[in-house]
Amino acid sequence: MATRAALIRLAPARARSLTTSAAARSPLALATARSALQTSPIARVPRTPSVLIPRRGASTDEGAQTMTVRDALNTAMEEEMLRDDTVFVMGEEVARYNGAYKVTKGLLDKFGEDRVIDTPITEQGFAGLAVGAAFAGLRPVCEFMTWNFAMQAIDQIVNSAGKTYYMSGGNVPCPVTFRGPNGAAAGVAAQHSQCYAAWYGSIPGLKVVSPWSAADAKGLLKASIRDINPVCFLENELLYGVSFPMTKEEMSDDFTIPLGKAKVEREGTDLTIVAHSKAVGDSIQAADILEKETGIKVEVVNLRSIRPLDINTIIASIKKTNHLITVEGGFPAFGVGSEIIAQVCESSAFDFLDAAPERITGADVPTPYAETLETLAFPTQDLIVKTVKRHLYRS
Repeated sequence: MATRAALIRLAPARARSLTTSAAARSPLALATARSALQTSPIARVPRTPSVLIPRRGASTDEGAQTMTVRDALNTAMEEEMLRDDTVFVMGEEVARYNGAYKVTKGLLDKFGEDRVIDTPITEQGFAGLAVGAAFAGLRPVCEFMTWNFAMQAIDQIVNSAGKTYYMSGGNVPCPVTFRGPNGAAAGVAAQHSQCYAAWYGSIPGLKVVSPWSAADAKGLLKASIRDINPVCFLENELLYGVSFPMTKEEMSDDFTIPLGKAKVEREGTDLTIVAHSKAVGDSIQAADILEKETGIKVEVVNLRSIRPLDINTIIASIKKTNHLITVEGGFPAFGVGSEIIAQVCESSAFDFLDAAPERITGADVPTPYAETLETLAFPTQDLIVKTVKRHLYRS
């Protein structure tokens, strides 16, 4: 459970002085604060010393290595916590249990309970605490066990975190990173299988990130933690255990990926596929099948950031291929693909299209629990292959 002492020790002197001076100006606020301090129970969890143990080597002279998405996220948090002592991690079971998905494994042993904080099961409560800590000058990394549970805290994310920097005239930044698994996993039914990319992507003031590879996860999470804006970092549970090649540069402590910059993962000349998260891998595999079977060369663009959206990279790809298909696991109505197509049709790329752009999305139904139906509810390689062939009149 988060404690007052932990947050006070983490807060920089500047932030503490600001808080103290604000309380001094308001006797009522000071009395209320004193009352809260006197009546709030102190956590009875025994404290362990905050000791940094030797960190694993980031790279070797042998060049490229492989890393799972889970380890990439863990490494990103570790490196940023070593770099900046205002960074701390909080959420349900992130400390003693090493995280529900073991993404925070080992961080408690390295940094202690002052910087890796187990919270009660109350998303609204600890999300609000994270936002308040960010206002005070800290850089919290707030984990949701799944983004579906973050609906309990949507007011804290959208209204408190997303809008305060603007409403304060640029005087109160909110450098908080909300992270956790997003979208469908496997066999977790409708209430645990929604993609929130379009939800949060529609909110001015928030930045929204949706990584695919291990390099994406590491570079984008480090950039998110360093950003002065609130960031919604949407991971995918099915990707946690997937290994990706990592270059020596990507393994280094200084590696970051700028937010708002898409990446062309696969070059092509016949059609552009724009995707994010797990759909990127499905699209690349479908593109490989298409080239092998039909000679169609598909260009795959990995969005990486939902907001800000790198529409320029998409436009440049369309001007080369003259065709566009978007792929995502979210619902079709008002989705990420819808926004991309709308912006393309409003841009100079529209005149380069040789056919109407298309969307491949999740089904427009609550996610089924039955495995056979669940498989039909989300994009697959076969569906992408079939859609591309039909779109190019090759079926």
